[in-house]
Amino acid sequence: MRLGFIGLGTMGRPMATHLLDHKYELGVYGRRPEAVVPLVERGAVHFASVLDLAAECDVLFTMVTGTRDVEQLLVGDNGAVHGLRQGGLVIDMSTIDPTVTRTIALHLEDKGVDMLDAPVSGGPQGARDASLSIMVGGSKEVLDRANPLLKCLGTTILHMGESGAGQATKACHQLLMLVTAQGVAEALTLAARCGVDVKLVQQAMMNGMASSRVLDVFGGRMATRKFDDGIETRLYHKDLQTVLTLARSLGVSLPAGNVVMKFLDELMVEGNDRNDLSVLVKSVERVNQTGSQSASSSLS
Repeated sequence: MRLGFIGLGTMGRPMATHLLDHKYELGVYGRRPEAVVPLVERGAVHFASVLDLAAECDVLFTMVTGTRDVEQLLVGDNGAVHGLRQGGLVIDMSTIDPTVTRTIALHLEDKGVDMLDAPVSGGPQGARDASLSIMVGGSKEVLDRANPLLKCLGTTILHMGESGAGQATKACHQLLMLVTAQGVAEALTLAARCGVDVKLVQQAMMNGMASSRVLDVFGGRMATRKFDDGIETRLYHKDLQTVLTLARSLGVSLPAGNVVMKFLDELMVEGNDRNDLSVLVKSVERVNQTGSQSASSSLS
């Protein structure tokens, strides 16, 4: 079985590496030459275009930034759909709009190509450890075919329903995660204003009902002021835009989600777009700058 992989960034590169480690033939395409080199050195074949890659693979993975990126790569004028053979399979592991996902899947189906939307959770560490949680939308029969490949990348593979269901699940996941991160930022800011050691507060909460992976990972980074690890804030900003657009199309109100978006908008404007999501605490601190200096000193 010949595989292709497009999207060799923080998440995609280790994922593609795992496929090589399992002895699959792998072709890769990347807009940045430096992203391709480490995989070629491990045995992957570099293709000059999406079309060239698509024509040579049975299963094509995509792990790129946004909805329009996936759309162009797969069904655009020079997209993979024009190179893939009948019976081929596309597995999109990006985080994108579920409605557009369903449209892409229909375009591919017209050409005799199957598609699974399979967004992931677990972050860069999960990608490196092959311990991702994978939320899959599409045919159960197609998932059964893809399962050996997905097991190279993650430990939890859940079939959520038909096309788009994986992306809808990821949208719900991102909403909950971001609202929780906002709560963590506010709780630690309040702790600092109370003059309590925020590192100890974070540890105490990790042993209480409020414990969560968000509190553990992002709360830990907020408490230690480590804003340069993990996934960049701009990507969470993009995800929440997708969530809010989806909610509006369904007539669903997301009050907390809208509040978080205001804070993320502020971080983007202030140039914190490349920092980890834990930088959210800085926006909460700014809202409270009229108070005493104990907030900044306790969190430093």
